[in-house]
Amino acid sequence: MALLGSILKRTIEIGGKLPKIRKADAYRQQKKTLKHLLFKAEFTAFGEHYNFTRILGSNDFVQSFQQTVPTHDYNSIFKKWWYRALNGEPFVCWPDHIKYFALSSGTSEASSKHIPVTKDMLKAIKKTSILQILSQYHYNLPKEHFERGMLMIGGSTHLNYNGTYFEGDLSGITAGNIPFWFQHFYKPGSRISKERDWTTKLDEITLNAKNWDISTICGVPAWIQILFERIIKHYNVNNIHDIWPNLAIYVHGGVHFSPYKKGFEKLLGKPIIYLETYLASEGFIAYQNRPDSTGMKLVLNNGIFYEFVPFNENNFDDDGNMKSQVEMLHIGQVQEDTEYALFLSTCSGAWRYMIGDTIKFTSLEHYEIAITGRTKHFLSLCGEHLSQDNMNSAIKNVSDELNIDIKEFSVAGINHESLFAHRWYIGTDEKADPALLKEKIDEHLKILNDDYRVERIAALKDIFVEVLPVSVFYDWMRQKGKEGGQNKFPRVLKKEKLKDWENYLIQNNFGK
Repeated sequence: MALLGSILKRTIEIGGKLPKIRKADAYRQQKKTLKHLLFKAEFTAFGEHYNFTRILGSNDFVQSFQQTVPTHDYNSIFKKWWYRALNGEPFVCWPDHIKYFALSSGTSEASSKHIPVTKDMLKAIKKTSILQILSQYHYNLPKEHFERGMLMIGGSTHLNYNGTYFEGDLSGITAGNIPFWFQHFYKPGSRISKERDWTTKLDEITLNAKNWDISTICGVPAWIQILFERIIKHYNVNNIHDIWPNLAIYVHGGVHFSPYKKGFEKLLGKPIIYLETYLASEGFIAYQNRPDSTGMKLVLNNGIFYEFVPFNENNFDDDGNMKSQVEMLHIGQVQEDTEYALFLSTCSGAWRYMIGDTIKFTSLEHYEIAITGRTKHFLSLCGEHLSQDNMNSAIKNVSDELNIDIKEFSVAGINHESLFAHRWYIGTDEKADPALLKEKIDEHLKILNDDYRVERIAALKDIFVEVLPVSVFYDWMRQKGKEGGQNKFPRVLKKEKLKDWENYLIQNNFGK
């Protein structure tokens, strides 16, 4: 396959030199995308209900679309529309019979969500995946890099069939639809990828690891780290590069990588390139494509129309619920360093759909974004407005300062002495002093967040820290059927999930 590697290298070089999108083109591309979506779905049940024909004929179809079509969260669009597609009805929100439904990781709800994945969405994901590969031109990699294997750790490609549709992780759905020319490079291969039991899959990958020449690995940080540790232990080597000496790129997504980086790099023998990607169950939204940037390039012209609501007290209540009258912006109206809740209209039949993530633009010159958290995964018991971005930064800083590997963490807001407190659950297998962790976390959060600093003087009376073995977090996920694939531990625990987690700790003798 040396010839194919050379062809890929040359293609990437050409692709990297393609003309860049001018700043003025962003809104034009988004308008074109929305127009295509409206035209394609014009005669679906959704399109007829909201009269897409009239919207398309208006002078300002973007404004008409926003004034006519209501915003949705998962529950509202599923109960009114998507359930019909789940029951086998075609042409509900998209002109297609929906063959696949992606099961979300369920971090913001009690159970998994069924997200439709259409043929057009699979094509869009493939197209953006190729664009991400082409972006490797900027990293000056040798052609041999593209002749080696790419290990993709995700959900099983053996999907559940429910009479009218298949369901599973998006990673399993997309892996089962990869291009034929990619089969040679794709690891762990079709047989192991079908395995549904996560432990068995890791065992199979470990046993085959020494036979593969891996240059790139993709997956959620926690599970990749577990795999590396397992391989290193099995072969009794010092680091993962003793098995895969040509490993050069790690493509990660799903959660912030910064809290994992310190522990991750202990498993490496040399530096590698980290590339962040934003591939959600609802679509491929953004990817990192420049070596000198930590932001991800927003995909503007591939089946997704974006809207943005400033994530502030004017538009959202203290529980992360959107208010009835909000400020809704398009790509031509956003600003840098402002936190937005993200809404999507897609070629899978999501319409003005609140995905649940919050983002900010790190560069409007390149239309690059960073994920800052979840609309439901923040704490504001008394006005502290503690974001997931704050939490990740604090844990990273504490991990670096104390030189300990914190692999998982979560935080809950609790009542305390007639006022409030935060309870942190820290997952590490290293010796850690809870009192010192408490002091350092509190110290860093006061620097990162002025509202938090003020409330620590007033209503936020204390913080508590419980140090737990990392296995406690993963065993709880396993018990919930959320092990492996795209699943991740929730960074904020609220209501029923908090009760369930506390009961689990007590039952396993880790309770307070």
